[in-house]
Amino acid sequence: MSGTPTNARNVAALGALMLAAFCYLTVEVLPVGLLPVIAEDLGVSLSAVGMLVTGYGLTVAIFSLPLTRLLRGVPRRHLITGLLIVFVVSTAVTVTGGGYPVLLGGRVVTALSQSVFWAVAAPAATALFAPRLRGRAVAAVFGGSSLAPVLGVPAATWLGQQAGWRVAFLAVAGLALVATAGVALLLPTSSPGAGHAAVGSAPDPRSFRLLLVVVAITITGVFTAYTYLTPYLTEVAGFAAGSVSFILMAYGVAGLGGVAVAGYLSDRAPRTSVLLPVGLLAVISLGLWLAAHQQAAVIVLVSLWGFALPQVPSAFQSRVLVIAPGATDMASAMLSSAFNLGIAGGAALGGALLPHGGVRGDYLIGGLLVAVAFAVLAIFSRPVRGTALAPVTAVEKDVPGESRRPWP
Repeated sequence: MSGTPTNARNVAALGALMLAAFCYLTVEVLPVGLLPVIAEDLGVSLSAVGMLVTGYGLTVAIFSLPLTRLLRGVPRRHLITGLLIVFVVSTAVTVTGGGYPVLLGGRVVTALSQSVFWAVAAPAATALFAPRLRGRAVAAVFGGSSLAPVLGVPAATWLGQQAGWRVAFLAVAGLALVATAGVALLLPTSSPGAGHAAVGSAPDPRSFRLLLVVVAITITGVFTAYTYLTPYLTEVAGFAAGSVSFILMAYGVAGLGGVAVAGYLSDRAPRTSVLLPVGLLAVISLGLWLAAHQQAAVIVLVSLWGFALPQVPSAFQSRVLVIAPGATDMASAMLSSAFNLGIAGGAALGGALLPHGGVRGDYLIGGLLVAVAFAVLAIFSRPVRGTALAPVTAVEKDVPGESRRPWP
């Protein structure tokens, strides 16, 4: 297999997918940055606004697999273009009027489009390039989502504080319209079943099941804490409200480095690429609980959090494209479901714990959950000598039928 040649059109198409990922993650997480603003404007509690994240993640978790199965025959250019149109329209309609129920309902519709987007975006990006560039293509897409905390969430948080949260959401919808045009014009009209990225190159059902369990536990722990990051920074750590967007920017800048590391390790040391971020997230979450009143330490830990968290979807998605027991789009849908089940579960758990342990208590429980995930991954992802740590698989050298598993 000679792979897919790299050309300017494919690179531009990858850029459109990156922008789409940027918009999706910005809209999904934006309520975290505007938690107090939305709560005050709509006259609801912080926990109710947190449910905007919970409901969004739960929708993606439930509908990712069935919707991807239903739409798997649609050419990816047409499918992703349609998904982005739904994103733009639902986001715009959501914020133009109505109260909390309209906002929640609109986010559910947006989440339905996202439930399919994450299942097909990585395989679509990987299909644009040769197999040896798999990890870097996936990292590029998730690099777009990592730019969300660097630019999207801080900028939209600032805009929402100045002009209202509705304007912030509309601005993101405008960017998504640009991504829609890019995908429609540049992405090849390929069959979902065609190309080297259509199926796992080294199917491994056991490793795939382990990966799903670890992702669900890890993200539940992370979002038990992260959903309430703004109140943690202002009410517990004592930062001024105006400082939040700058701290989130530091978080996001670190995330760019994290995605680069994930792309590098995914193609060379797959087991390390998944162990490293999970271990770091456990240490960081518990560190934020311990050092809650030391602002310098909090800034460092939040930045490290930004470095570690974006590595999880990037590294784990790269592994899915290798160990998927069948079609990669269906396997990616299952990964997306596990990831967003963790987001929904973590946001709900964090909200339920608020009356008991406060915001700081969320960081203790979240850190312990991530530590459990790391222990499960470290114990059960036993490397096989000569295979697990092989830097470049045979498939990535474009030799068919000779791939090696990342772990047993």
